[in-house]
Amino acid sequence: MTGPPPARPDAEHGTGDGGDDADVIAQSLDEPELFAGLYDRHAPDIHRYAARRLGEGAADDITAETFLIAFRTRDRYDTAHRLARPWLYGIAANLIGKHRRTEVRALKALARTGHDPVAASWSDRSDDRLAVQAPLAGALAALSPGDRHVLLLVAWADLGYQEVAEALRIPLGTVRSRLNRARRKVRASLSTDPAFTAEPSASPASAASAASAAGKELNPSWTK
Repeated sequence: MTGPPPARPDAEHGTGDGGDDADVIAQSLDEPELFAGLYDRHAPDIHRYAARRLGEGAADDITAETFLIAFRTRDRYDTAHRLARPWLYGIAANLIGKHRRTEVRALKALARTGHDPVAASWSDRSDDRLAVQAPLAGALAALSPGDRHVLLLVAWADLGYQEVAEALRIPLGTVRSRLNRARRKVRASLSTDPAFTAEPSASPASAASAASAAGKELNPSWTK
């Protein structure tokens, strides 16, 4: 695999002709081939999330292993949860956690040099976007693994608080405390960086360009 796995044109998150996720998982116990429907629905998003954290090459392996583990353990899935996204992201997050040294090393390299292969997975390589990515990468690298997981599942996977709790198998209160702590640290780190604070001498055009790049790269929920 050399990129995000293709999804069927009719594949949607948790809906479709094959029923919702819980139905597909339950039916796949007797008809294993039906599990492919779950892959069609969610593999592109899982791949995109893994690529953003570890790069395209690692994302291929993370995505494949996520669905292999999901398939092997599907008999233990709680079908009261009709949407499988938190379950799948939880598996992926656990696998990504095993690469935490690689992730932190890549984030630090990007923060230091403004150039790292992982950055290609985040966005285009324009100078403005890289100016934003470098301080952001430094802020993310400074977070604990648990705080980084929670923050990025909210910001990049677009999971709700309860979904993050389900994905990581932690209490909802822990999600809130980790997220608040991570946001506070990221906000403090970025508030002192020139890419996020306009210099009095900066031209209006350059300031607007930096602000636009920041708005595209950062989910506003990160620092609220």
